[in-house]
Amino acid sequence: MDPDDYLYPSNKGGHITPTQAYRILIKAAEVLGRDDIGTHSMRKTFGYFYYHRTRDLVFLQEIFKHSAPSITKRYIGITREEIDESLKIFIYRGIR
Repeated sequence: MDPDDYLYPSNKGGHITPTQAYRILIKAAEVLGRDDIGTHSMRKTFGYFYYHRTRDLVFLQEIFKHSAPSITKRYIGITREEIDESLKIFIYRGIR
């Protein structure tokens, strides 16, 4: 693809609207038997992988316009994951 090409072009030219993106995601979710997928799923997924690649929570907070890092962590599901990982490490080290 050309860097200036739209990832999801509209049949009418230009890009698809947020409403069209939502409809496409809902149809895909129905095929998968899921009811928990929407346009924010893509935003959260971006945030999750951005954080894991960069560990830059402050910059991600700015991207999302959140008022606190704790909100960003909760939004992308990092808090629960970090707690679970911490417990695994604690239990593993405690056994030795």
